[in-house]
Amino acid sequence: MRTVKIENREEIAEIIGACRTCFLGMADSEGKPYVLPMNFGFNGEEIILHSAPEGRMVDILKSNPQVCVTFCHGDELAYMHEQVACSYRVKSKTVVAEGNVRFVDDFDEKEKYLHQMMKQYTDRTFKFGAPAVKNVCIVVMKIDAIGAREFGAPPTSAWVR
Repeated sequence: MRTVKIENREEIAEIIGACRTCFLGMADSEGKPYVLPMNFGFNGEEIILHSAPEGRMVDILKSNPQVCVTFCHGDELAYMHEQVACSYRVKSKTVVAEGNVRFVDDFDEKEKYLHQMMKQYTDRTFKFGAPAVKNVCIVVMKIDAIGAREFGAPPTSAWVR
């Protein structure tokens, strides 16, 4: 089995769209890594995250806005030869995006991003009360670099869908 690079932006967006959780990687002021699983939104150019207005993540991002966000879809175990351990692989597709985050403070902009986040999970329309919008931290990462791979592809052809 092999690893295949994915360059098509539409396919990358499909992988992100199939995910329910992303992993936000950041480094504190001492260079210590910190990774959090998070709910997210994606609008094609930005990854939208939300959290409580205070905490370790917020403190780190205020001092170092450089982040990496990873998505992974699929977890089917596959193998070429049942008795050969190194032929085992998990069939999956991953996306790694890098960029800098910014905090959103404007009420209307926060509400817009909350709607975009909810589109990741449901087609329903929501109304957000003023306290909910005011008391949430919205962090937006503009994607500067993005790459994707599919793992566990058969050796003689592309990923079998």
